[in-house]
Amino acid sequence: MAQVGIDGATLVVEIEGMDKLWALKSRLEIPLANVRGATADPGVISESKGIRTAGTHMPGVITAGTFRVDGERIFWDVRDPAKAVVIELRDERYARLIVQVDDPRTTVGAIERAIHA
Repeated sequence: MAQVGIDGATLVVEIEGMDKLWALKSRLEIPLANVRGATADPGVISESKGIRTAGTHMPGVITAGTFRVDGERIFWDVRDPAKAVVIELRDERYARLIVQVDDPRTTVGAIERAIHA
């Protein structure tokens, strides 16, 4: 699970609990200028994960870490697809962040308001 928040002009993603170990990350900071948008998307879990470069993938249990698909890096931290949020990025190490949050609708709303402010 992840906590996603806005700190000034920065999107902050804090990886929580044991997911830090599985994802091999504890925190990501992205300038809001590089965030294209966010959506709640439980269906994203059925997408190809590509090649795992760092992290863990146990189908139906957890997808966490860095994966490479079609030349793009994607960061995952999802156990429950119903709570998945996809954050689209530009000019960053990752093309997308796909994370599980407590309240996908609230998280997406906060991100969208911050990038359009």
